[in-house]
Amino acid sequence: MSFHVLYWHWLAFGMVLILAELFIPSFTIFWFGLGGLLAGLLLLLFPEISFSGQLMLWALASCLFTFLWFRYFKPRMTDRTKAGIAREAALGENGQVIRTPEGNRRGKVRFTTPLLGADEWEFICAQPVSVGDRVFVIEISGNTLIVEKRDA
Repeated sequence: MSFHVLYWHWLAFGMVLILAELFIPSFTIFWFGLGGLLAGLLLLLFPEISFSGQLMLWALASCLFTFLWFRYFKPRMTDRTKAGIAREAALGENGQVIRTPEGNRRGKVRFTTPLLGADEWEFICAQPVSVGDRVFVIEISGNTLIVEKRDA
């Protein structure tokens, strides 16, 4: 009795791997399942692919999907909003103006030690400031600091 792998075997294998991701949350098994789905679809379109060719296709597609995820897509999905970080850690900190606000463009302030993970922040200030002035954080509005200039 001879066993031939059909396209739906690869589709089922891919779905099983994708569903396994629910129980093993590493987010790498998913890409191997996606490789299985791709192998199944290509086998449906080109039924003459040998079993060793199918395995090679699955392995290459899985590695390619995994590489693309970790190299390009995942880094772009990180949350850069600084939302949810305690604002109290920033209030009262002082920094130096490195770019003054002009028109609709916000100013930029640099801190000697990183503040909430960044050493440069955009700011809004009610008083006129110039490059080199020291400003103090009085509030945070989204990704922008609200600062005030205090006379020394």
